[in-house]
Amino acid sequence: MIIENYSLKKLNTFGLDVKAAYFIDVKSLEYLEEQFELIRKKQFKYLVLGSGSNILFTKDYDGLVIKNSVQGIEIINETEKEIFIKTGGGVIWDNLVSFCIKNNYWGIENLSLIPGTAGAAPVQNIGAYGVELKDVFYSLDGIYLTDGKRKTFSKEESQFGYRSSIFKKELRNKFLITNVILRLSKLPAPKLNYRALREKFGSQEIKKISLSEIRSIVIEIRNGKLPNPAELGNAGSFYKNPVISNNVLKDLQKNFQDIVYFKIGDKYSKISAGWLIEKCGLKGFRDGYVGTYPKQALIIVNYGNATGKEIFEFSRMIQLKVKDKFGILLEPEVNIL
Repeated sequence: MIIENYSLKKLNTFGLDVKAAYFIDVKSLEYLEEQFELIRKKQFKYLVLGSGSNILFTKDYDGLVIKNSVQGIEIINETEKEIFIKTGGGVIWDNLVSFCIKNNYWGIENLSLIPGTAGAAPVQNIGAYGVELKDVFYSLDGIYLTDGKRKTFSKEESQFGYRSSIFKKELRNKFLITNVILRLSKLPAPKLNYRALREKFGSQEIKKISLSEIRSIVIEIRNGKLPNPAELGNAGSFYKNPVISNNVLKDLQKNFQDIVYFKIGDKYSKISAGWLIEKCGLKGFRDGYVGTYPKQALIIVNYGNATGKEIFEFSRMIQLKVKDKFGILLEPEVNIL
């Protein structure tokens, strides 16, 4: 059933009091197909929403918000070494991670506590602590909102990039992801390349580290620097870490020897966006009800009564400060509407 003038305050982690002109909660692909003719006749513009953990509303949405609530986690195939898990697009991502930990399936433990749904994970190609979704992705199913046709996308067809995919670009709000299939390992395969993780385990033998230990450490690290959206409105990392050439990096190092970066091959490096913001003196900076989180400059928070426009203007101020100081334009990771 399509609902008019629907409040989205509980469906965005910034806690912004915005409304959708029209709203529908989709619990199955079949239900969406039943409603499709009506939706198409109305000629709505669409916004597919999971848990709203990566979106900034600057105003009310004047189209149809489609809430992805497709549930279910099931094993669809397995070998001696691998297992294929199918999850509904509306499943809370961390519930899926917890399920895999309990059943001893390796591959997404480093992605513990990332907010959002399984259906939103491929859109962003979520990543943390040395692991990205594309590392375990097998395929996904969904439906085109333009003509109602079903489609299965392979890993190659999904065109994964850094916090990006075809679903964030060409198919943004044109395709609803109903199911995602992950290819996980039944054999121990800890990925501890990320320095903070490595340091936490010290000299402990990698082969003796359990899934639950990795999950606990990841959660400890995240809770130590990331605010709980239920207590302080935010959408996690607001900007992507910019990628620059190593020649540009060398020039920056002449003036900023402590610049934080990560090598990407022989020609490029990824710069810490949080470091750039902090060096501009903006870590913990606050303007009215908007500010950067005191423990992590990369996160913009709503201290209670900020509007989406105020948060957006604050984010633009940060971009301008960083561009002026370093010559680097930060690109938002958060979707801005």
